[in-house]
Amino acid sequence: MNLLFDLFYTFFKIGLFTIGGGYAMLPLIKKEVIETHAWLTTEEFMEVLAIAEMTPGPIAVNTATFVGYRLARIPGAVLGTAGVVLPSLIIITIIAAYFVQYNISEIPRLKGAFTALRPAVIGLIASAVFSLGKKGIIDLRSALIAGAVFVVLTITDIHPIFVLLVTGILGGVFLV
Repeated sequence: MNLLFDLFYTFFKIGLFTIGGGYAMLPLIKKEVIETHAWLTTEEFMEVLAIAEMTPGPIAVNTATFVGYRLARIPGAVLGTAGVVLPSLIIITIIAAYFVQYNISEIPRLKGAFTALRPAVIGLIASAVFSLGKKGIIDLRSALIAGAVFVVLTITDIHPIFVLLVTGILGGVFLV
């Protein structure tokens, strides 16, 4: 029962204290899941991220669901998901009520806060990329794959899920 509470509480904190969406949550999820609780190894976490990225829905919610399921099956998946989603639901409900009533988008200090948060979110995402890249790019082949995917996604309109599917199929066929 303690694990279920820890799952909910951990993902609730992640949902509550991370601004900027799923990718911005990854450094905190990584820290909590790998370093703080040692629920997964870095390699297992990267596998969960790959599955979460390919599955429809927000990556942070999918990650919470997969981590919860891996640790405590259905109850863990439900509580991990509820934990990461509930803070956003509460916060956006409160903001929406005040936004309509007081037009808070025009408050200078609030505008300034959101303007400053945008580059901070970019920094969080870059941190996750760098941190996971150190573990995921282990040789020349993995560096070439990462580089090719980056180039394809940067210069084309090909959907990332398609790129992941093709990459996975090619890896299954040629890297066995």
